Amino acid sequence: MSINDISSNSDYAEEAFTFAEVSELSGDVLLEFGAPWCGHCKAAAPAITEVVSEHPELRHIKIYDGKGKRLGRAFKVKLWPTLILLRDGKEVDRVVRPLRADEVRQLMSNLS
Repeated sequence: MSINDISSNSDYAEEAFTFAEVSELSGDVLLEFGAPWCGHCKAAAPAITEVVSEHPELRHIKIYDGKGKRLGRAFKVKLWPTLILLRDGKEVDRVVRPLRADEVRQLMSNLS
C-alpha cells in the first residue's frame, strides 16, 4: 500500500511513509500525527472531525506517530495531535493540540 492509497481518516495509518512520499503529494493535504491511545488525540478528535467534514475535497491522513517513527521526526512533531497542512508536499502551517473547532478552522483558513 502506498500513501496515495490512503484516503480514509478513520484510523491512524501505521505504514512507514517516507518524507519523500509525503513531499510528492499534490494539492492540499492535512496530516494528523498522533496515536489511537493518546488522550490529547481523543480530546481533539471531535473538533478535527467537525472541521475536516466541512472540507470534503481535503485529503486527511492520520499518521501513527511514536518512538522510532521517522516521518514524525522529519516534521519535528513533539506533541500529539499535531496537524500539518501541506500544499503540494510543502508545509503551509500547523496547529498543535487543538481542542476547539475554531483552532482547526484557523489552520484551514490557509487553504487555497
